[in-house]
Amino acid sequence: MTDRDSALSIRILNSIRDIPTDDWDACAGTACPFVSHGFLTALEDSGSVAPAEGWMPCHVMAVESIDRVVGCVPLYLKSHSQGEYVFDHGWADAFERAGGRYYPKLVSAVPFTPVTGPRLLVRPGENRDRVRALLIAGMLQAAEHFGVSSLHVNFPHEDEWRTLGSYGFLQRLGHQFHWHNRGYETFDDFLAALSSRKRKTIRKERRSITEAGISMHRFTGDALTPEHWEAFYAFYRNTTDRKWGWDYLKEPFFTMLHERMADRVVLVMAEWQGQWVAGALNLAGTEALYGRNWGCSARLRNLHFEACYYQAIEHAIENRISRVEAGAQGPHKLQRGYLPVRTCSAHWIAHDGLRRAVSEFLDHEQKAVSDEMGILDGFTPFRKG
Repeated sequence: MTDRDSALSIRILNSIRDIPTDDWDACAGTACPFVSHGFLTALEDSGSVAPAEGWMPCHVMAVESIDRVVGCVPLYLKSHSQGEYVFDHGWADAFERAGGRYYPKLVSAVPFTPVTGPRLLVRPGENRDRVRALLIAGMLQAAEHFGVSSLHVNFPHEDEWRTLGSYGFLQRLGHQFHWHNRGYETFDDFLAALSSRKRKTIRKERRSITEAGISMHRFTGDALTPEHWEAFYAFYRNTTDRKWGWDYLKEPFFTMLHERMADRVVLVMAEWQGQWVAGALNLAGTEALYGRNWGCSARLRNLHFEACYYQAIEHAIENRISRVEAGAQGPHKLQRGYLPVRTCSAHWIAHDGLRRAVSEFLDHEQKAVSDEMGILDGFTPFRKG
């Protein structure tokens, strides 16, 4: 251990604003927009993430003795399991029926965002293993301080997942559907890679949009206007009211996202009979376009597929983006060129009995996930060979 390593220490902070923007972003990097200071502060400043909403920030920061930030972790004290997309409701129910207290718990994640990305954020040039070890120790220290039942790290990179496993975290697998850019020059190049039947289906779906008189638009950066955001928020609320009844993202969040990250937003909007009728919000990273939220005011045939999937693919091809991640769940994405990709999470459980039960469950679940992905691989829409 060098003198420099021995000088590292950890702090637990109750707001990301307690960490300077440049320091946080130096650790977070630029690949994933969701772990940026701008995105996370927009969640907190808008009230979307707050103790009253069941998300209390308690971020971990690793510093040198000279107060140089060398690592950090987005971390939240949770009073429920909503907005996570790694489902542990069954664990909570079983533990509480047995007389335990599952909440509060700690979660390292990007709230409301099922996107794989870094969670153990380390400044480039630092001793990565040493800083990661300190960050993990910091999370466990927070778990002890708050007296939680468990600590969860959702959607980390696989190398982080393996590191967490080496520190005793239980390892969980899931899957999503991602589209991969195989060097396509046009959308037709992508279609040419599909089987004839799937190619015809997609062309028919896209043609129905044109025939219905719907025009599609993509806005980013300075092209975005308050009118677009006002319409999109109405679509978003319409979807949450109709499906889930929980509007995770408050209206000021979208204004703040525009102010802080407009150049990373790709907002797809659908116009019909002179009115905006649907929208899909995407954020762009250096290697991926991430589809996040969708909503509409008119139930028009195939509009969801066009706004959420085909427009994202076209944007990725035109901008030479490597892949499109279209969010959680949705086997219907497979027939539109989005293939199964595994995701992971890591879980520290304080109670020995609950830990054993969860470990046994994960053993069975992992086999089921592997079997399901194998079956899905057999239904790829791409031409054989």
